[in-house]
Amino acid sequence: MKFRLIYPKWKKLEGQTTFHLPPHGPVVFGAAVPEDIDIRFTDENVEEIDFDESVDFVGISMMLTIQVKRGWEIAAEFRSRGIPVICGGIATTLHAEECGQHTDSVFLGEAEGRMEEVFSDFKNNALKKVYNFRNQLPPIETVGTARRDLLNRDLYNHKGVQMVDLVHASRGCRFHCYPCAVAYLGGKKFRPRPIEKTIEEMASIDNNRLFIVDNSLAQDKQWEMDLFREMIPLKKKWCCHPIEDDPKVLDLAAQAGAWYVYQAVFDTSDYIKERIKRYHDHGIGVEGTILLGLDNHTEDYIKELIDFLLEINLDLAEFTVLTPFPHTTAYEELQAQDRIISDNWDDYSADKVVYQPRHMSVDRLQELLQYAWDTFYKDESQQMKMFKLIYKVMQKEKADNTFRPRKRNLANRTFGRKAAV
Repeated sequence: MKFRLIYPKWKKLEGQTTFHLPPHGPVVFGAAVPEDIDIRFTDENVEEIDFDESVDFVGISMMLTIQVKRGWEIAAEFRSRGIPVICGGIATTLHAEECGQHTDSVFLGEAEGRMEEVFSDFKNNALKKVYNFRNQLPPIETVGTARRDLLNRDLYNHKGVQMVDLVHASRGCRFHCYPCAVAYLGGKKFRPRPIEKTIEEMASIDNNRLFIVDNSLAQDKQWEMDLFREMIPLKKKWCCHPIEDDPKVLDLAAQAGAWYVYQAVFDTSDYIKERIKRYHDHGIGVEGTILLGLDNHTEDYIKELIDFLLEINLDLAEFTVLTPFPHTTAYEELQAQDRIISDNWDDYSADKVVYQPRHMSVDRLQELLQYAWDTFYKDESQQMKMFKLIYKVMQKEKADNTFRPRKRNLANRTFGRKAAV
Protein backbone atom coordinates (compact mmCIF):
# COMPACT_ATOMS: atom_id res chain seq x y z
CA MET A 1 0.00 0.00 0.00
CA LYS A 2 1.31 3.44 -0.93
CA PHE A 3 0.64 6.02 1.76
CA ARG A 4 1.55 9.67 1.17
CA LEU A 5 1.94 11.79 4.31
CA ILE A 6 1.72 15.56 3.77
CA TYR A 7 2.57 18.53 5.97
CA PRO A 8 0.69 21.61 4.64
CA LYS A 9 2.39 24.92 4.06
CA TRP A 10 1.32 28.09 5.81
CA LYS A 11 1.69 31.70 4.84
CA LYS A 12 4.90 33.19 6.15
CA LEU A 13 4.45 36.02 8.60
CA GLU A 14 5.96 39.45 8.17
CA GLY A 15 9.67 39.31 8.95
CA GLN A 16 9.71 35.52 9.19
CA THR A 17 12.84 33.78 7.99
CA THR A 18 12.98 31.92 4.70
CA PHE A 19 14.21 28.68 6.26
CA HIS A 20 12.17 25.85 7.73
CA LEU A 21 13.11 23.32 10.34
CA PRO A 22 12.36 19.64 9.70
CA PRO A 23 8.91 19.01 11.23
CA HIS A 24 8.64 16.76 14.25
CA GLY A 25 5.07 15.50 14.35
CA PRO A 26 5.05 13.73 10.96
CA VAL A 27 8.27 11.81 11.58
CA VAL A 28 7.13 10.77 15.07
CA PHE A 29 3.89 9.57 13.48
CA GLY A 30 5.91 7.75 10.83
CA ALA A 31 7.49 5.57 13.51
CA ALA A 32 4.01 4.28 14.44
CA VAL A 33 3.08 3.24 10.89
CA PRO A 34 3.21 -0.55 10.28
CA GLU A 35 6.37 -1.73 8.54
CA ASP A 36 4.53 -3.15 5.52
CA ILE A 37 3.21 0.28 4.53
CA ASP A 38 5.13 2.15 1.82
CA ILE A 39 5.13 5.61 3.41
CA ARG A 40 6.48 8.72 1.69
CA PHE A 41 6.50 12.25 3.10
CA THR A 42 6.03 15.69 1.55
CA ASP A 43 6.63 18.92 3.45
CA GLU A 44 4.79 21.46 1.33
CA ASN A 45 6.80 24.27 2.92
CA VAL A 46 9.90 23.11 1.04
CA GLU A 47 8.60 21.03 -1.91
CA GLU A 48 5.61 20.76 -4.22
CA ILE A 49 2.83 18.22 -3.80
CA ASP A 50 2.36 15.83 -6.72
CA PHE A 51 -1.42 15.51 -6.78
CA ASP A 52 -1.23 13.13 -9.73
CA GLU A 53 1.01 10.66 -7.92
CA SER A 54 -0.28 7.10 -7.84
CA VAL A 55 -1.08 6.55 -4.15
CA ASP A 56 -3.69 4.54 -2.28
CA PHE A 57 -4.16 6.62 0.85
CA VAL A 58 -3.21 10.15 1.93
CA GLY A 59 -2.53 11.42 5.44
CA ILE A 60 -2.39 15.12 6.31
CA SER A 61 -0.42 16.05 9.43
CA MET A 62 -1.26 19.48 10.84
CA MET A 63 0.46 21.06 13.81
CA LEU A 64 -0.67 24.69 13.55
CA THR A 65 -4.12 26.20 13.38
CA ILE A 66 -2.93 28.29 10.43
CA GLN A 67 -2.34 25.04 8.51
CA VAL A 68 -5.88 23.68 8.70
CA LYS A 69 -7.52 25.57 5.83
CA ARG A 70 -4.66 24.65 3.51
CA GLY A 71 -4.93 21.07 4.74
CA TRP A 72 -8.60 21.02 3.77
CA GLU A 73 -7.70 22.29 0.28
CA ILE A 74 -5.17 19.48 -0.12
CA ALA A 75 -7.74 16.94 1.05
CA ALA A 76 -10.24 18.20 -1.51
CA GLU A 77 -7.71 17.81 -4.34
CA PHE A 78 -6.94 14.19 -3.50
CA ARG A 79 -10.56 13.27 -2.77
CA SER A 80 -11.58 14.69 -6.16
CA ARG A 81 -9.25 12.05 -7.61
CA GLY A 82 -10.92 9.30 -5.61
CA ILE A 83 -8.12 8.97 -3.04
CA PRO A 84 -9.24 8.70 0.61
CA VAL A 85 -7.76 11.16 3.09
CA ILE A 86 -7.17 10.95 6.84
CA CYS A 87 -5.85 13.85 8.90
CA GLY A 88 -4.23 14.02 12.32
CA GLY A 89 -1.87 16.05 14.46
CA ILE A 90 -2.28 18.80 17.03
CA ALA A 91 -4.35 21.14 14.87
CA THR A 92 -6.62 18.30 13.75
CA THR A 93 -7.35 17.47 17.39
CA LEU A 94 -8.12 21.12 18.16
CA HIS A 95 -10.39 21.43 15.11
CA ALA A 96 -11.70 17.88 14.95
CA GLU A 97 -15.31 18.54 13.94
CA GLU A 98 -14.40 20.89 11.12
CA CYS A 99 -11.62 18.61 9.86
CA GLY A 100 -14.10 15.75 9.72
CA GLN A 101 -16.17 17.76 7.26
CA HIS A 102 -13.27 17.93 4.81
CA THR A 103 -11.71 14.46 5.05
CA ASP A 104 -12.74 10.82 5.00
CA SER A 105 -11.38 10.22 8.50
CA VAL A 106 -9.78 12.05 11.40
CA PHE A 107 -7.33 10.62 13.91
CA LEU A 108 -7.32 12.23 17.35
CA GLY A 109 -4.66 11.58 19.95
CA GLU A 110 -1.27 9.87 19.95
CA ALA A 111 -0.53 7.31 17.24
CA GLU A 112 1.61 4.67 18.95
CA GLY A 113 -0.09 1.26 18.87
CA ARG A 114 -3.11 2.63 17.00
CA MET A 115 -2.16 2.67 13.33
CA GLU A 116 -2.44 -1.06 12.75
CA GLU A 117 -6.19 -0.70 13.29
CA VAL A 118 -6.45 2.28 10.95
CA PHE A 119 -4.60 0.62 8.08
CA SER A 120 -6.40 -2.68 8.60
CA ASP A 121 -9.74 -0.88 8.39
CA PHE A 122 -8.59 0.89 5.24
CA LYS A 123 -7.56 -2.36 3.57
CA ASN A 124 -10.96 -3.85 4.43
CA ASN A 125 -12.89 -0.81 3.13
CA ALA A 126 -14.06 -0.12 6.68
CA LEU A 127 -12.29 3.15 7.45
CA LYS A 128 -14.00 4.84 10.39
CA LYS A 129 -14.98 8.49 10.24
CA VAL A 130 -13.28 9.18 13.58
CA TYR A 131 -10.54 7.41 15.51
CA ASN A 132 -10.65 9.13 18.88
CA PHE A 133 -7.82 8.12 21.22
CA ARG A 134 -7.36 11.53 22.83
CA ASN A 135 -8.15 10.22 26.30
CA GLN A 136 -6.46 6.86 25.76
CA LEU A 137 -2.79 7.75 25.96
CA PRO A 138 -0.41 4.96 24.90
CA PRO A 139 2.34 3.79 27.25
CA ILE A 140 5.16 6.30 26.91
CA GLU A 141 7.61 3.38 26.59
CA THR A 142 6.11 2.59 23.18
CA VAL A 143 7.26 5.87 21.64
CA GLY A 144 9.90 4.92 19.10
CA THR A 145 12.69 6.79 17.35
CA ALA A 146 11.24 9.24 14.83
CA ARG A 147 11.44 8.29 11.15
CA ARG A 148 13.85 11.02 10.07
CA ASP A 149 14.68 8.92 7.03
CA LEU A 150 11.39 10.19 5.58
CA LEU A 151 12.85 13.70 5.34
CA ASN A 152 14.73 15.10 2.37
CA ARG A 153 17.54 16.54 4.46
CA ASP A 154 18.96 18.68 1.65
CA LEU A 155 15.82 20.84 1.79
CA TYR A 156 16.54 21.91 5.40
CA ASN A 157 20.09 23.19 4.91
CA HIS A 158 19.77 26.97 4.86
CA LYS A 159 22.64 28.62 2.97
CA GLY A 160 25.08 26.14 4.45
CA VAL A 161 23.97 26.77 8.04
CA GLN A 162 23.27 23.60 9.98
CA MET A 163 19.71 23.82 11.30
CA VAL A 164 18.56 22.00 14.42
CA ASP A 165 16.79 18.63 14.46
CA LEU A 166 13.74 18.26 16.69
CA VAL A 167 13.44 15.58 19.37
CA HIS A 168 11.32 15.07 22.49
CA ALA A 169 12.09 13.50 25.87
CA SER A 170 8.59 13.67 27.37
CA ARG A 171 4.93 14.26 26.72
CA GLY A 172 2.16 15.85 28.72
CA CYS A 173 2.48 18.77 31.09
CA ARG A 174 1.57 19.17 34.74
CA PHE A 175 1.04 22.89 34.23
CA HIS A 176 -2.17 24.24 32.74
CA CYS A 177 -1.30 27.66 31.41
CA TYR A 178 -3.98 30.11 30.33
CA PRO A 179 -3.17 30.28 26.59
CA CYS A 180 -2.00 26.65 26.16
CA ALA A 181 -3.82 23.57 24.82
CA VAL A 182 -1.29 20.97 25.96
CA ALA A 183 -3.44 19.77 28.85
CA TYR A 184 -6.24 19.04 26.38
CA LEU A 185 -3.94 17.37 23.87
CA GLY A 186 -1.62 15.29 25.99
CA GLY A 187 -3.03 15.34 29.48
CA LYS A 188 -2.06 17.18 32.66
CA LYS A 189 0.33 14.46 33.76
CA PHE A 190 4.02 14.71 32.97
CA ARG A 191 5.05 11.58 31.03
CA PRO A 192 8.81 11.26 30.56
CA ARG A 193 10.15 8.79 28.03
CA PRO A 194 12.63 6.21 29.38
CA ILE A 195 15.90 8.11 29.46
CA GLU A 196 17.80 5.34 27.69
CA LYS A 197 15.37 5.56 24.75
CA THR A 198 15.70 9.32 24.55
CA ILE A 199 19.50 9.11 24.64
CA GLU A 200 19.48 6.38 21.99
CA GLU A 201 17.39 8.56 19.70
CA MET A 202 19.53 11.64 20.26
CA ALA A 203 22.67 9.65 19.53
CA SER A 204 21.17 8.35 16.28
CA ILE A 205 20.58 11.85 14.88
CA ASP A 206 23.27 12.88 12.42
CA ASN A 207 23.22 16.47 13.59
CA ASN A 208 25.09 18.05 16.45
CA ARG A 209 22.38 20.68 17.01
CA LEU A 210 19.04 19.75 18.52
CA PHE A 211 15.84 21.42 19.63
CA ILE A 212 14.28 19.51 22.54
CA VAL A 213 10.65 20.42 21.91
CA ASP A 214 9.13 19.32 25.26
CA ASN A 215 6.67 21.87 26.64
CA SER A 216 8.95 22.35 29.62
CA LEU A 217 11.88 20.38 30.96
CA ALA A 218 11.27 21.90 34.40
CA GLN A 219 8.70 19.34 35.55
CA ASP A 220 10.66 16.74 37.52
CA LYS A 221 14.01 17.85 38.91
CA GLN A 222 15.49 14.38 39.43
CA TRP A 223 14.47 13.21 35.95
CA GLU A 224 15.84 16.41 34.46
CA MET A 225 19.21 15.98 36.18
CA ASP A 226 19.40 12.29 35.22
CA LEU A 227 18.64 13.18 31.60
CA PHE A 228 21.33 15.85 31.46
CA ARG A 229 23.94 13.53 32.99
CA GLU A 230 23.27 10.96 30.28
CA MET A 231 23.41 13.63 27.58
CA ILE A 232 26.89 14.87 28.49
CA PRO A 233 28.82 12.19 26.52
CA LEU A 234 26.78 12.92 23.38
CA LYS A 235 28.36 16.39 23.07
CA LYS A 236 25.22 17.70 21.39
CA LYS A 237 24.34 21.38 21.45
CA TRP A 238 20.69 22.09 22.05
CA CYS A 239 17.96 24.59 22.78
CA CYS A 240 14.74 23.94 24.67
CA HIS A 241 11.89 25.42 26.64
CA PRO A 242 12.44 26.26 30.34
CA ILE A 243 14.94 24.44 32.53
CA GLU A 244 14.52 24.12 36.31
CA ASP A 245 15.72 27.28 38.07
CA ASP A 246 18.27 25.50 40.25
CA PRO A 247 22.06 25.98 40.04
CA LYS A 248 22.69 22.22 40.17
CA VAL A 249 20.31 21.60 37.29
CA LEU A 250 21.66 24.52 35.27
CA ASP A 251 25.22 23.33 35.79
CA LEU A 252 24.35 19.88 34.46
CA ALA A 253 22.45 21.42 31.55
CA ALA A 254 25.50 23.47 30.62
CA GLN A 255 27.72 20.39 30.79
CA ALA A 256 25.20 18.55 28.61
CA GLY A 257 25.46 21.21 25.90
CA ALA A 258 22.60 23.63 26.62
CA TRP A 259 22.89 26.36 24.02
CA TYR A 260 19.89 28.57 24.75
CA VAL A 261 16.38 28.36 26.17
CA TYR A 262 13.00 29.82 25.30
CA GLN A 263 11.91 31.44 28.55
CA ALA A 264 8.57 33.13 29.05
CA VAL A 265 8.95 36.63 30.48
CA PHE A 266 5.58 37.31 32.03
CA ASP A 267 6.31 40.26 34.31
CA THR A 268 8.98 42.74 35.42
CA SER A 269 9.82 41.06 38.71
CA ASP A 270 13.21 40.55 40.31
CA TYR A 271 12.51 36.82 40.02
CA ILE A 272 12.52 37.01 36.22
CA LYS A 273 15.57 39.26 36.24
CA GLU A 274 17.52 36.83 38.44
CA ARG A 275 16.30 33.83 36.47
CA ILE A 276 17.71 35.25 33.25
CA LYS A 277 20.96 36.09 35.04
CA ARG A 278 21.32 32.51 36.30
CA TYR A 279 20.97 31.16 32.77
CA HIS A 280 23.65 33.57 31.60
CA ASP A 281 25.92 32.74 34.54
CA HIS A 282 25.93 29.15 33.28
CA GLY A 283 26.69 30.16 29.69
CA ILE A 284 23.14 29.49 28.48
CA GLY A 285 21.56 32.03 26.15
CA VAL A 286 17.95 33.15 26.54
CA GLU A 287 15.32 33.94 23.95
CA GLY A 288 12.49 35.60 25.80
CA THR A 289 8.97 34.71 24.69
CA ILE A 290 6.67 37.59 25.43
CA LEU A 291 2.89 37.36 25.19
CA LEU A 292 1.11 40.69 24.85
CA GLY A 293 -2.55 41.49 25.39
CA LEU A 294 -3.44 39.72 28.62
CA ASP A 295 -6.24 41.32 30.61
CA ASN A 296 -3.82 43.01 33.01
CA HIS A 297 -1.86 44.59 30.16
CA THR A 298 -2.37 48.30 29.68
CA GLU A 299 -0.48 50.35 27.12
CA ASP A 300 1.84 51.72 29.83
CA TYR A 301 2.49 48.23 31.20
CA ILE A 302 3.50 46.90 27.78
CA LYS A 303 5.94 49.78 27.30
CA GLU A 304 7.41 49.19 30.76
CA LEU A 305 7.78 45.51 29.94
CA ILE A 306 9.76 46.30 26.78
CA ASP A 307 12.09 48.57 28.76
CA PHE A 308 12.56 45.77 31.28
CA LEU A 309 13.50 43.32 28.53
CA LEU A 310 16.29 45.61 27.40
CA GLU A 311 17.49 45.95 30.99
CA ILE A 312 17.85 42.19 31.58
CA ASN A 313 19.97 41.62 28.45
CA LEU A 314 17.99 38.96 26.66
CA ASP A 315 19.86 37.40 23.77
CA LEU A 316 16.72 37.44 21.62
CA ALA A 317 13.05 38.17 22.11
CA GLU A 318 9.96 36.95 20.30
CA PHE A 319 6.72 38.87 20.67
CA THR A 320 3.24 37.48 20.06
CA VAL A 321 -0.27 38.55 20.94
CA LEU A 322 -2.63 36.40 22.96
CA THR A 323 -4.34 34.00 20.56
CA PRO A 324 -7.34 32.04 21.89
CA PHE A 325 -6.83 28.64 20.30
CA PRO A 326 -9.73 26.19 20.76
CA HIS A 327 -9.70 24.07 23.92
CA THR A 328 -7.60 26.56 25.88
CA THR A 329 -8.72 28.43 28.97
CA ALA A 330 -8.19 31.65 27.01
CA TYR A 331 -10.65 30.52 24.33
CA GLU A 332 -13.27 29.39 26.83
CA GLU A 333 -13.17 32.65 28.81
CA LEU A 334 -13.04 35.02 25.84
CA GLN A 335 -15.76 33.07 24.05
CA ALA A 336 -17.97 33.23 27.15
CA GLN A 337 -17.39 37.00 27.29
CA ASP A 338 -18.23 37.37 23.57
CA ARG A 339 -14.82 38.96 22.93
CA ILE A 340 -13.55 36.78 20.05
CA ILE A 341 -13.90 38.75 16.82
CA SER A 342 -12.57 36.32 14.19
CA ASP A 343 -13.16 32.67 13.44
CA ASN A 344 -10.95 32.70 10.35
CA TRP A 345 -8.26 30.20 11.33
CA ASP A 346 -5.77 31.84 8.96
CA ASP A 347 -5.80 34.79 11.38
CA TYR A 348 -4.69 32.59 14.31
CA SER A 349 -1.01 33.15 13.62
CA ALA A 350 -0.14 34.79 16.98
CA ASP A 351 0.67 38.09 15.30
CA LYS A 352 -2.91 39.17 14.58
CA VAL A 353 -5.36 40.37 17.24
CA VAL A 354 -8.47 38.18 16.97
CA TYR A 355 -10.24 39.24 20.19
CA GLN A 356 -11.20 42.45 21.95
CA PRO A 357 -8.48 43.42 24.46
CA ARG A 358 -9.69 44.68 27.83
CA HIS A 359 -7.73 47.94 28.06
CA MET A 360 -7.28 49.11 24.48
CA SER A 361 -8.61 48.80 20.96
CA VAL A 362 -7.74 45.95 18.63
CA ASP A 363 -5.78 48.32 16.42
CA ARG A 364 -3.81 49.73 19.35
CA LEU A 365 -2.70 46.29 20.53
CA GLN A 366 -1.66 45.50 16.97
CA GLU A 367 0.40 48.70 16.93
CA LEU A 368 1.99 47.86 20.29
CA LEU A 369 3.07 44.47 18.95
CA GLN A 370 4.98 46.22 16.21
CA TYR A 371 6.29 48.75 18.75
CA ALA A 372 7.67 45.88 20.83
CA TRP A 373 9.62 44.41 17.90
CA ASP A 374 10.90 47.79 16.74
CA THR A 375 11.94 48.99 20.18
CA PHE A 376 13.68 45.81 21.33
CA TYR A 377 15.76 45.58 18.16
CA LYS A 378 16.34 49.32 17.70
CA ASP A 379 19.97 49.43 18.89
CA GLU A 380 21.02 45.98 17.73
CA SER A 381 19.24 44.15 14.95
CA GLN A 382 17.75 40.73 15.32
CA GLN A 383 20.19 39.56 12.65
CA MET A 384 23.14 40.56 14.82
CA LYS A 385 21.66 39.09 17.98
CA MET A 386 20.95 35.83 16.18
CA PHE A 387 24.44 35.79 14.74
CA LYS A 388 25.82 36.06 18.27
CA LEU A 389 23.84 32.97 19.30
CA ILE A 390 25.08 31.08 16.24
CA TYR A 391 28.62 32.18 17.02
CA LYS A 392 28.21 31.00 20.62
CA VAL A 393 27.27 27.49 19.53
CA MET A 394 30.15 27.41 17.07
CA GLN A 395 32.56 28.26 19.88
CA LYS A 396 31.08 25.51 22.07
CA GLU A 397 31.48 23.03 19.22
CA LYS A 398 35.06 24.05 18.57
CA ALA A 399 35.87 23.59 22.25
CA ASP A 400 34.87 19.93 22.15
CA ASN A 401 35.86 19.21 18.52
CA THR A 402 32.33 18.75 17.20
CA PHE A 403 32.23 21.83 14.95
CA ARG A 404 31.39 21.10 11.32
CA PRO A 405 32.74 23.95 9.17
CA ARG A 406 30.64 25.16 6.27
CA LYS A 407 31.81 26.55 2.96
CA ARG A 408 30.10 29.91 3.15
CA ASN A 409 30.97 32.83 5.39
CA LEU A 410 28.41 32.90 8.20
CA ALA A 411 28.96 36.61 8.81
CA ASN A 412 27.54 37.39 5.36
CA ARG A 413 24.30 35.51 5.91
CA THR A 414 21.03 37.24 6.66
CA PHE A 415 18.59 35.98 9.24
CA GLY A 416 15.00 37.17 9.59
CA ARG A 417 12.83 37.87 12.57
CA LYS A 418 11.30 34.50 13.45
CA ALA A 419 12.15 30.91 12.68
CA ALA A 420 9.37 28.69 11.35
CA VAL A 421 9.24 25.53 13.42
